[in-house]
Amino acid sequence: MNRRGLLSVVGVTYLLATACMNQPQQHTSQEKVLDKDSAATCVSHGIPSRAAAIAEAKATHSFLGSDDAPMVYVKGGTFRMGTSEFEDASPVHEVTVDGFWMDEHEVTNAQFARFVSATGYQTVAERPLDPKDFPNVPLDALQPGSAVFTPPDHAVGLENHLQWWKYVMGASWRQPEGPGSSIKGRENEPVVHIAYEDAAAFAKWAGKRLPTEAEWEFAARAGKPTSKYYWGNELKPDGKWSANVYQGSFPVKDVAEDGYKGIAPVKSYPANAFGLYDMDGNVWEWCSDYYRPDYYKSSPAKNPKGPNDSYDPMEPGAVKRVQRGGSFLCNEQYCERYIAGSRGKGEISSGSNNLGFRCVSDEPPPRE
Repeated sequence: MNRRGLLSVVGVTYLLATACMNQPQQHTSQEKVLDKDSAATCVSHGIPSRAAAIAEAKATHSFLGSDDAPMVYVKGGTFRMGTSEFEDASPVHEVTVDGFWMDEHEVTNAQFARFVSATGYQTVAERPLDPKDFPNVPLDALQPGSAVFTPPDHAVGLENHLQWWKYVMGASWRQPEGPGSSIKGRENEPVVHIAYEDAAAFAKWAGKRLPTEAEWEFAARAGKPTSKYYWGNELKPDGKWSANVYQGSFPVKDVAEDGYKGIAPVKSYPANAFGLYDMDGNVWEWCSDYYRPDYYKSSPAKNPKGPNDSYDPMEPGAVKRVQRGGSFLCNEQYCERYIAGSRGKGEISSGSNNLGFRCVSDEPPPRE
């Protein structure tokens, strides 16, 4: 969602230890000598040193990153990237990526709050706007804010997305729906209203980076190279929704057949085969690549990192990066970008209440 475009509409319309004591007595054969005194097992093992604990964590499938986010190691490999379903995701081509760690789930409100508390960071949506950047917008309408999905009260055509997207003054990660809303009680939901700069700043603080879209897609496919959706070939396997997407008559009525209207807490749906959650639906996720619809025609076969600049013929002057995974607003009527291999895009200074991110790390792989 383009913040500049929404503000232009605003300009036109002017609105617009006890745990050890309680362990069950299950010992290995080497520990049977301690069967007469279960507490002795705990005492003999002791509390692991910090170094030992870190080593053990990195030896397992998942470890905590420097921002205390559980991460999963994704072994590298070769796969077929893209989909013939969408022109900007074609041609389907073979890509090889090296291994990397990826956040188990999208960055949450609680995680982002810790980052802000530690650094004093102010997101793009919270900053004052420069009138020079918005020459056609009245000065009193130049207020910090972001795009919020605001469903109309009647059926509308699907040609104009501004019928359900509104620029809401005061909307930010702290107030996802605008003034009067908050993240209290929503700490485990993905943080939203995140511009590219915000996601990159968090990743740097955490000692990580944003994923390339090749890494993102490889992780999302999780060994299912030809399935229509990342979870399989059926939209509703066994009659159940596998991701937080839109059900009902878009954009008027979300019937929440999957149990959620709007955003769901992370890990509300099953993980994929790699142990990653919400790689489809819930919120869009920023990738590090610039967006060009023709990039796949010349993309490198090994660890592609995207083009050197961006170009979107729909908005030639906007700088855009790739977004992946779709959101709670994707549906068969309007946005089918939950189809495996499909791509999204976003102007780098724009956020919305269905846009977040997750991070990756180049830490060494776990010990075998």
